[in-house]
Amino acid sequence: MAQWEKLRQLPAVYGQQLHELYDRDALPMDVRHYLSAWIEKQEWQRAARDHDLAMVLFQVLLENLDIQHSRFVQEESFLLQHNIRRYKQNFQRYLDDPCALASTILWFLEKEKEILRSADLAEQVQFLRVEQEAMETSSQQDLERKMAGLKNEVQCMEHTMLCLEEQQDEFDFKYQTHKMEAVVDEAEKQEKIKLFQLLINKLNDCRKSTLADLNKLLDKIEELNDMLVKKELVEWQRRQQKACIGAPDNVCLDQLENWFTCVAVCLFQVREFLSKLEELVGKLSYANDPVKAQKPALQSRTDTLLEDLLKSSFVVETQPSMPQGKGPLVLRTNVQFSVKTRLLVKVPELNHSMKVNVSMDREAPQMKGYRRFNVLGSKTKALNMAESQSGGMVADFRHLTLKEQKSGGGKGVSDISLSVTEELHLIYFDTVFEFKGLSVELQACSLPVIIISNSSQQQSAWASVLWFNMISLDTKDVMFFANCPAATWPQFGEMLSWQFLSATKRGLNDAQLEMIAHRLFGKKQDYGTCKVAWSKFSKENPPDTFWVWFDGILVMVKTYLENLWRDGHIMGFVNKSKEKSLLKKKQRGTFLLRFSESVIGAITFSWVDTTITGEPDIKTVQPFTKVDLSQIPFHEIIRNFQILEAENIPENPLVYLYPNTPKDEAFGKYYTEKTGSDSPYIKYIKTKLMFVSKENTLEAKSPMPSDMAQGEALEPINGLCEEAAEQNEDPQTLTSPLEMYHPDPMLSSSVARPRGRFTDVSQQPQPLC
Repeated sequence: MAQWEKLRQLPAVYGQQLHELYDRDALPMDVRHYLSAWIEKQEWQRAARDHDLAMVLFQVLLENLDIQHSRFVQEESFLLQHNIRRYKQNFQRYLDDPCALASTILWFLEKEKEILRSADLAEQVQFLRVEQEAMETSSQQDLERKMAGLKNEVQCMEHTMLCLEEQQDEFDFKYQTHKMEAVVDEAEKQEKIKLFQLLINKLNDCRKSTLADLNKLLDKIEELNDMLVKKELVEWQRRQQKACIGAPDNVCLDQLENWFTCVAVCLFQVREFLSKLEELVGKLSYANDPVKAQKPALQSRTDTLLEDLLKSSFVVETQPSMPQGKGPLVLRTNVQFSVKTRLLVKVPELNHSMKVNVSMDREAPQMKGYRRFNVLGSKTKALNMAESQSGGMVADFRHLTLKEQKSGGGKGVSDISLSVTEELHLIYFDTVFEFKGLSVELQACSLPVIIISNSSQQQSAWASVLWFNMISLDTKDVMFFANCPAATWPQFGEMLSWQFLSATKRGLNDAQLEMIAHRLFGKKQDYGTCKVAWSKFSKENPPDTFWVWFDGILVMVKTYLENLWRDGHIMGFVNKSKEKSLLKKKQRGTFLLRFSESVIGAITFSWVDTTITGEPDIKTVQPFTKVDLSQIPFHEIIRNFQILEAENIPENPLVYLYPNTPKDEAFGKYYTEKTGSDSPYIKYIKTKLMFVSKENTLEAKSPMPSDMAQGEALEPINGLCEEAAEQNEDPQTLTSPLEMYHPDPMLSSSVARPRGRFTDVSQQPQPLC
């Protein structure tokens, strides 16, 4: 489907983004719409650098606008005629610089792709979480209804208090009037007494009814308190934990703030109701007054609910993080970090008046070697509404640092000793809420942080952060790694997918996850009950642990392959046996891209060739690492990869991206405009990406690397010649041009019966050794 058609079918929220994008004159939406098919077929990236091509496209654009204008004349669309004519006049300004027009149109097309990618990501997330979101929506709607009901009952209680006050004022007025009158008649006096007794009984019943209503109101508030504190806040904290390690969970606090503030406001109103009752009792009381008997308990209950709500409402909105870290919760000594706290009960009267103080490890474990730290920098800040985009009450600490105490570590009651990257620390935040006669000390605590002293520890520290927040529900368990639990495969696989999703906006699919599970557990029908130990994740086979291997791939993809990965061109996680079974069923020239299982942070490709008998023959090139990818983009490697067959005719064996997408269709949009000798990569290509067919050569003697096990790989020519030289004991057989060649580590140096050899095609083909 054409890009413009996809955009037109997006949900309203993305349609709004599209309207905002085209809310400018550089490229009117009418032009984009009516010329969409033509616009999407042109090479705007090339035109942005090629003046001649840009001028041709400029002229064709004007001609297309003329055609559209004629069409609107026939259709008698007066307004569209006017608009198209005006657009054509505006485009005339690009006559002297058509490349600028090409750059402008290219910019709009890229922005459209960003909108489509955002929509695709949202669709993926929606697919993964549709049931959960439905439940959340239902729960939120239920809470909203209860909040609305609570507000209504508080308003009714206000009316009840007014009625009670009026009733008491009426009784007081009549009674005071009666006292001033001199009633002599005893019968009349008795009648008056009976009347006042009726009035006082009625007032007493009204007081009892009011107290009962207040109890019911507190019952509803307590129910809502429990829902907020024990359910909604706990779920938000869990979502925040997962979001810290890459999950696409919603951690916005605005809705919770509305709910917390609503309940707090209602509780403060209940306190005012109780104060009013006390005032009324001060004016009029009597024997067995229900207010005197019940108010203390109501006051205590109200204050307890309010204090519990307030203590839970002080949270860490943005967890501690360094600007250049792998992720949050990994801090380095003497390097600044930031953290933000928030009070979910929004009280504008307290803006800038509540001071928040920062401290470290208040209850540090008595453990051997456990380090202590001091917090340096601006450790005190006021909660304010200026530093929050939504107007919430926040204290945003941006310039804090940690320094290890010289006396820290070395002593402890426990003999348990943890590594630096398993040692968990807590950062505390304290403040005091004082409002309308209520004073409550509040404390918030960060999720456990890992504190390192060297950047080389960051990878291992991030592994600990991933493991803790994937598994632990006790966010203050600093002894977690002393007895570290295993993760279930569903937990573990989901966490791995989040790493790719957060880094590249595309997670791992089921097939990729199954390959990883196969690597960890071997072949199984169902991996659902499998468990991954902490040691297997980050400690076994050091330094090349599972995490080091996985993270190496992640960094490589994020740095060099993000677009190819996001577009789904990289199969990535597929083992060699699966690769062979997939490719051998395909036509010659079909290839796939996968990550190396043995080389850290490397990618390779395998393709289908055919033997003399017509049987499928799977070939693999030695993995490309960041050294290679930093010199030439991977899509250019795929584009320019060639083999010189026996007739010295260059051939690119990569024709169809698995399963059957033509190579140029898949990667064409990434190609550089310049080709051949004009290519900026030609020097690299000439020395590294050309192979020569070699038949009837000696078999290689050294063991086959893991990545070559399922097919023949291609080998540097001098490596083979050296073997031949050893066999013939005549090292002088190497010709001069080949002696000058330096072997490239990205290509296999040991295979069985290799068909190609690596050479410098800037030289004439040389005879075999």
